[in-house]
Amino acid sequence: MFHQLKSAYQAISRVFTKVSGWTSQGLRVLLVLTVLFYAAAMVWWVFVAGKVKVQEHSVLVLALQGPLVEESEGGLRDQVIGQLQGQARESVRLRDLVQVLDLAAKDKRIERVLLKLDDFKGGGLVSLGEAAAALERFKASGKPVVAWSAAYDQRQYYLAAHASEVVLHPMGAVYIEGLGSRRNYYKEALDRLGIQANLIRVGQYKSAGEPFVLNAPSRSALQAEAYVLDALWGFYTAGVEGARKLPLGSIAKNIDALPGALQRVQGDAGQLAKDWRWVDRLQTYEALREALKKEVGQDDEHKSFRQIGFKDYLRSQSQPVKGDHIAVIVAQGEISDGRAPAGKIGGLSTADLVRQASQDDEVKAIVLRVNSPGGSVLGSELVRDQLRLARAQGKPVVVSMGDVAASGGYWISMASDAVVADPASITGSIGVFAMLPTGGGLMAKVGIHTGGYRTTWLAGAYDPRLPLDPRMQALAQSSVEHIYADFIAKVANTRQLDVAHVDTLAQGRIWTGAQAYERKLVDRLGSFDDAVDEARTRVATQAGTKAGGAPLAIRYLGPKASVLEAYVQKFLPQWVGAMVTAQGQSPMAAAVVAASGHDADVLGAIGQDLQWLQGVLAQRQPFGAVAHCLCQMGP
Repeated sequence: MFHQLKSAYQAISRVFTKVSGWTSQGLRVLLVLTVLFYAAAMVWWVFVAGKVKVQEHSVLVLALQGPLVEESEGGLRDQVIGQLQGQARESVRLRDLVQVLDLAAKDKRIERVLLKLDDFKGGGLVSLGEAAAALERFKASGKPVVAWSAAYDQRQYYLAAHASEVVLHPMGAVYIEGLGSRRNYYKEALDRLGIQANLIRVGQYKSAGEPFVLNAPSRSALQAEAYVLDALWGFYTAGVEGARKLPLGSIAKNIDALPGALQRVQGDAGQLAKDWRWVDRLQTYEALREALKKEVGQDDEHKSFRQIGFKDYLRSQSQPVKGDHIAVIVAQGEISDGRAPAGKIGGLSTADLVRQASQDDEVKAIVLRVNSPGGSVLGSELVRDQLRLARAQGKPVVVSMGDVAASGGYWISMASDAVVADPASITGSIGVFAMLPTGGGLMAKVGIHTGGYRTTWLAGAYDPRLPLDPRMQALAQSSVEHIYADFIAKVANTRQLDVAHVDTLAQGRIWTGAQAYERKLVDRLGSFDDAVDEARTRVATQAGTKAGGAPLAIRYLGPKASVLEAYVQKFLPQWVGAMVTAQGQSPMAAAVVAASGHDADVLGAIGQDLQWLQGVLAQRQPFGAVAHCLCQMGP
């Protein structure tokens, strides 16, 4: 019997071995064929389809898809996987949009711009403002901008308002709702589960951890949010009313009168938007296409009006930067300790970029574009210290604050010669917190027990299965207080303010850029272009020359990609198929969401909040404090 079983086992093994061999060979053949396919596709695209010709009297079609960002997220691996799964995340880089508009303004072949916003997910008020400024420059060249959408949400409309004409589908609407923030609070739920968050913080307004220890926002948190949101709402309404030449304060009045006004037009939201002069005319896209065909001519390839797309035009106009220049480093997203892909900040990887710029003789200055709510204190310090070293080596460093440069984002901004903030930037949040979640109560409820031998009390002193050891809590409190003291001391030193006064401005409270300027937390108010001009002026002053002649060019510095990676990243969507926009949301956006965002996935927000808490738990760094504001606010 044993020999029969043994023989059967050996026979089955031989079959599986052969099948495995066939499978391995098949996979190798498939891999080779795939590589050959992509190589052929690359050659075809570069030498045939990649050559873009801009026709005379063309319409530049800006069909914006995804959010407006400083830097697209993810590396090549993430992009390939996302494409193959149909979950690739499309986005619009702010610098690409601005560059295309500025180039098209001078291009005689481009007659006008068509701004299509149906799939545009918006951005922060600073990013939207800089894109709107580029639209205004394009219009100043004498060329019109036409915006069209089936319906405009609040973020889309901010850009549309700066067009020469705003066109809306007859069945559409303009949704301007105002700003608001709403977070989930988990104390009661965690209590029922037997879980304690154990929040340790310094700063009266440092509210990032409050959702896990309270059932409602604290009074100080509401006070701080109201102060910032009211200011941002003022920036939004002033920008739209100015662009559309509407009476000052008319948006707020119209929102108050909305129920009765909509009844008077029998519920026709499109007509109401036209009556309020929010749009110029109601028209389907097909009708708009036919009108453009008559005005600029027909394009047989597209079976539509003569046109060129956003990415095609960008590719046709891009030129490499050579010689002396200003290096721009984008510091976007959460800050982590180590290395991070494009679109994120890694303490080590971002510091490496700064080091690379400081050691390049052709780099005459560094502009750090910060759009970050913070994160790791260690990661923030690694970047700050490398910027300090760059300045010590004679490289002027200028910080340009984007939508958010708060907490850790403010920390890395301190090692600079000048900090330029947009009036609508969210900054400050100078505070620190730590969180040590424990689930001893949950363990007891389900009847699970733990035990073991330890040589010292510190070995495993922070164990999420047990109540928090008071000695461990004291250690964490000391660490947080030390980091906060270091934080405000650095601010006081760089801003030339008294430490006690900085403490009153800190406490974890957020400010707009305008409010921060009033409190001397930033040097001046301005845009990214103003920050670049500041860097150019400092280079000229350092060289003992007057600013003039051809200005120093700028070059964005990021992770280096091979030639193959560069082509794959550029042309992957055309090879794999149309990209599908992912409807994801970052933890910081889940924490404070503008009412106009239409983020209705409550369960998703809860999952992200708890995932963030799980991330804190997974790090298992009981002495690790966090400089994070969880404060992305915008239209």
